[in-house]
Amino acid sequence: MTAPMGTGDFMILWLSSFGFILFCRVAPVVALRGRPLSPRVVDALGYIPPAAFAALVANDLLSPGMFSAGPWTGLMPLVAGGVVVLVAWRTKSMLWCCVAGVLAYVLLSLL
Repeated sequence: MTAPMGTGDFMILWLSSFGFILFCRVAPVVALRGRPLSPRVVDALGYIPPAAFAALVANDLLSPGMFSAGPWTGLMPLVAGGVVVLVAWRTKSMLWCCVAGVLAYVLLSLL
């Protein structure tokens, strides 16, 4: 059995992690200050927000134990997500996507 981590050890770990993360976020900004980015890089950076959002949504929709409570309980989020995709395709409105998703999930949970 190992001893619990002391305050000094925790502070060393936390400060070194904080410093590394800060360096990784600040170094590119400082290195690229005043330089224009190529159009290919700008196009590639444009894919980051949708990819991050898709990862968050997929993490909420798909889980290892999603069908443990039954097939309908596991399919409800997927069907509600399908409704949101259809509404997004037709309206291109975040407000209507949110409203449709919540309503679809509530209505499906009543079945």
